[in-house]
Amino acid sequence: RVTVYEKNPASGGRMHTRETELGGFDVGAQYFTARSAAFKKQVMAWRQAGWLARWDGRLAKLEAGRMQKAGGNRQRWVAVPGMDALCRQLAQEVDVRREQRVMAIEGHGDAWLLKVQADSVPIAASAGPFDAVIVALPAPQAASLLQIAPALAQQAAKVHLAPCWALALAFQETLDLPYDGAWVHGSRLGWIARDTSKPQRRPGEHWVAQATPGWSSEHLEDAPERARDKLLKAFQEATGRAVQPVYAAIHCWRFAQAERPLAGACLWQAKLRIGACGDWFAAGLEGSGRVENAWLSGLALAEQVA
Repeated sequence: RVTVYEKNPASGGRMHTRETELGGFDVGAQYFTARSAAFKKQVMAWRQAGWLARWDGRLAKLEAGRMQKAGGNRQRWVAVPGMDALCRQLAQEVDVRREQRVMAIEGHGDAWLLKVQADSVPIAASAGPFDAVIVALPAPQAASLLQIAPALAQQAAKVHLAPCWALALAFQETLDLPYDGAWVHGSRLGWIARDTSKPQRRPGEHWVAQATPGWSSEHLEDAPERARDKLLKAFQEATGRAVQPVYAAIHCWRFAQAERPLAGACLWQAKLRIGACGDWFAAGLEGSGRVENAWLSGLALAEQVA
């Protein structure tokens, strides 16, 4: 029997869709791919269930005002009708305690107790006992909670996660651009995408722009309005369109991308029955920060627990 403590109102982390009167904006994960045999099989099952659709967006590379096609023939998948929909489907099978932040993990004989803080309660409460604990958080937050298991905490503390500022934009009229998504070079932005080019989205000219890790780190403590204005200017420069949006909202992901993923697929101390998983593990793939990394890491840890 699994109980999930989720600090946010909804599950999914960066698989997040910002809901507005104009529709949803995928301000976190834009899409995902499947490389390993295990994840390909899982993706096909999710697709058959109607939870995913293939995104055949026109992709490009932008640099110094020039555009060239990019992306190859790799299959890219999105959850429908927004990236958070997949996590909502998965969460239906689990006991999820939302808006409850785990402040500490404490030993209780051969079991564990959690110190849990809810916004609606002035003091933290104790939850448990639990036979095992899985920490599925960004590495810096995982390291803090794993102090009860110093060897694991030291491993998690090695991983640095770069932030990402993300900008959601809506325009009254089409920008008439010859691409639906683009990697941007020589800019504050690293990626832009026409969100409404994805399957089962509401119509409209909706774009998401994500800043580079370097710029996001340098401007991490900027006021949101300042970051929004700077990234809007960068979007206009990259696309060559000076049109003002009818909607512009900014979101900061403080822990977005592992600069050097941790080798292996997860952390687990069998004697203590405590471990960690996340997209900051390599999990046999090149790079990190992908939905597939997170899934493979979680699967590996589940097998260790079992």
